Amino acid sequence: MVFKKRRVKKLLDNEMPKENSTKPEEDPATEDGLYSTLDKNISRIKTSFGDSSDLVSAKFLVNESLKQEAALIYIEGLVNKQIINHFLENITVSSRELKNHTSHTLSSAHLIEHLSLPISHLSELHDFTNIYRSMLSGNAVLLLDSVSIGYGMDTCGWKGRDVSESETESVVRGPKEAFTESIQTNTTLIRRKIKDPRLWIVTKPIGTVTQTRVSVVYIHGIANEKLVKEVHERLDRIDIDGILESNYIEEFIQDETYTPFPTVFNTERPDVIAAGLLEGRIAIVIDGTPFVLLVPALFTHFFQAAEDYYQRWDISTLLRILRVSAFFISLLGPSVYIAVINFHQEMLPSPLLVSLAAQREGVPFPAVIEALIMEITLEILREAGLRLPKAIGQTVSIVGALVIGQAAVEAGIISAAMVIVVSITAISNFILPAYNIGISIRILRFGFMILAGTFGLYGVAIGLFALALHLCSLRSFGIPYMAPIAPYIKSDMKDTLWRKPRWKLLTRPRLVNQTNINREPKKTSDQK
Repeated sequence: MVFKKRRVKKLLDNEMPKENSTKPEEDPATEDGLYSTLDKNISRIKTSFGDSSDLVSAKFLVNESLKQEAALIYIEGLVNKQIINHFLENITVSSRELKNHTSHTLSSAHLIEHLSLPISHLSELHDFTNIYRSMLSGNAVLLLDSVSIGYGMDTCGWKGRDVSESETESVVRGPKEAFTESIQTNTTLIRRKIKDPRLWIVTKPIGTVTQTRVSVVYIHGIANEKLVKEVHERLDRIDIDGILESNYIEEFIQDETYTPFPTVFNTERPDVIAAGLLEGRIAIVIDGTPFVLLVPALFTHFFQAAEDYYQRWDISTLLRILRVSAFFISLLGPSVYIAVINFHQEMLPSPLLVSLAAQREGVPFPAVIEALIMEITLEILREAGLRLPKAIGQTVSIVGALVIGQAAVEAGIISAAMVIVVSITAISNFILPAYNIGISIRILRFGFMILAGTFGLYGVAIGLFALALHLCSLRSFGIPYMAPIAPYIKSDMKDTLWRKPRWKLLTRPRLVNQTNINREPKKTSDQK
């Protein structure tokens, strides 16, 4: 036993680093700076990546007379192999131009001057941190012997999804293109909509491990500079190891956490983002997701669809009124039915009251339990339809609801009137253009049903009063969530719950934009 303990101790001592052991050579200039020896730089990079199989390093000579070497290092799968092969084939130095360099090696300046580099963009890299970041972004890094500097070359070429039609915000009339998972593609789509040099894009990495690129997009001179500064400050405060989707950013930058209502707008349509930028809002584009964030987001913003601006103003106004009506039906439909059936039967006409009483004669549950059963069943079917394959998901959700509803009525568990009320409520929820505001209503609906089953219409009124107070207390980047309704701003009411004709929409929202209110450019004396 003593022998075994001594043997284990000896093995541990061999694995532990000794105090007198030779320390690794420190970097020459800074703690993370590059070596002046090419082999040391390559060894350091391979060690940092664990000698991964997708890490490629190609050596070649740039000065045959002095045997000066260079290396091109990249990660396979993130680069365009055609650009890499074309580069390696054409990386030659003219012997006529090297007559003055026979006595010394090439410097970085001479490298750029004499090498024929078929690359559109080069960036200097002075430390290993930037080299790793450049390589993981899809760039190839060029290293030269006897030079402690590297060059990142734009060789991004991984496969991504092409621009296609939006699946979550479809329109009958209007652009069909949608954002993709590539941040370059998304910013390009915005540039195509707004061809103005004042469209500024500031990109920064967020996430200590993922180093996800996040771009803040706004129109300089239209967006409020204080709002732009606030967005940058909130993004800079994010300290997390990874950003994989826009919701990671959304939860960190929103004003209020404990609320069912979204205070940051998201969309996958470039035209919606362009319209928001023209109003003075700020877009946040995250690499790896097709959903772009737009701030600040007001309550009325979630009732406006992109197609409202591609139809006549009267048609758009009618559709918005329909959405507001659907909002209240989806929120209060089951609760009002429960309150009337249980507490306020005198509000119903006698024939209807007799018919409802006959339907509920064999139902063993009170109306509130009946509604909760139907709502929970509907939510289960809805989520099942989303998670199932597309070929059968829609069929299962529709047929399942019909079969279960009909079977429940015939079994005497649910009344037919309750099935109708819950069905109308569910359909009204789908009318809302923003998916996240629909989820908020689905959450609040259960609370209103409990209040209605406990206190009747008085409970519904108390719930509405508390909801109004909560909405008026919310802020989106410091701007009141219910603006321009509360506080009331008459000039901004022209494009809220209704829309006035295009020639009357010549001013931007005042609380969003405080610097450049007028959309119409000022006319000079010659134009007058």
